[in-house]
Amino acid sequence: MPILVTGAAGFAGSYVIEALAGSGDTIGWTHRSSPPGEVAPLAAWERVDLLNPAEVRDAIARIKPSAVIHCAGAPNVAHSWRDTLMPLSVNVLATHHLFDALRRAGAPCRVIVPGSATVYEPASTALTEESPVAPSNPYAVSKLAQEDLSLRAAREDGVEVIVTRSFNHTGPRQSAAFAAPNMARQIAQIEAGLVEPLIKVGNLDAQRDFTDVRDMARAYVALVQQGTPSTIYNVSSGVPRVMRSVLDALIARARVAVRVEADPALMRPSDTPLLLGDSTRLREATGWQPRISFDQTLDDLLNYWRGVTVA
Repeated sequence: MPILVTGAAGFAGSYVIEALAGSGDTIGWTHRSSPPGEVAPLAAWERVDLLNPAEVRDAIARIKPSAVIHCAGAPNVAHSWRDTLMPLSVNVLATHHLFDALRRAGAPCRVIVPGSATVYEPASTALTEESPVAPSNPYAVSKLAQEDLSLRAAREDGVEVIVTRSFNHTGPRQSAAFAAPNMARQIAQIEAGLVEPLIKVGNLDAQRDFTDVRDMARAYVALVQQGTPSTIYNVSSGVPRVMRSVLDALIARARVAVRVEADPALMRPSDTPLLLGDSTRLREATGWQPRISFDQTLDDLLNYWRGVTVA
């Protein structure tokens, strides 16, 4: 019985496909996007619209997956302020269609639902799974609703559901709609002479807990094998990084001199000062720990954007 990855052509989903390579049959669902070239041979690909319940039911009934890693979703906090309907439909309604299809198919299945640490109430210390939740933006509201819906499926339908609260993750192939790849893309464009040597940035005082996306993908796969159903797991490095230090580290890697300028358009209506996670529960359950250093993450991120810019 295959493992199904939804959103498999996206940022985290494509790395989950890589992390599953060699472990059995893998099916990748995508809607409009095509998988990266290096990922395409690693799975059987299907185009499925998760917002079309009949299409989801038919596909699940046909493949009867042994496990699902549900990476499909609308991931961007900033975009959610401009379009509140998008995260609610893609994160919540699509998840409902998935669980409804699994219930109708009646096949035993374990489902990993990658959630978000943005559901937590802001705190000045590392957050555990027992920390209070208080989502402060439309994206976080949608992720908390997704959590509740998923755990309800576990209670009422007997699905083996595991939810993560994933903290910030970055790496090659991440959209420039996010802070670190946006900085890296601007540096790559400056190096290529495409724009003036000026980097525009948002809030640089916030502290974030970054994990390399490849380590994040390994955590999701480990939970398929070793996680406890109906349990929430933080996925985090446990290291806070001031966004200004992330920018400084990328600038230090630049091949030309650059200037920095604050851009009001990149500021969010609400921005949590510190988002830091305690992933003890995950580490004790699976033995997972980050393998890729943050320096390596930044090297790979910048080199990715250099390749995209030159191409």
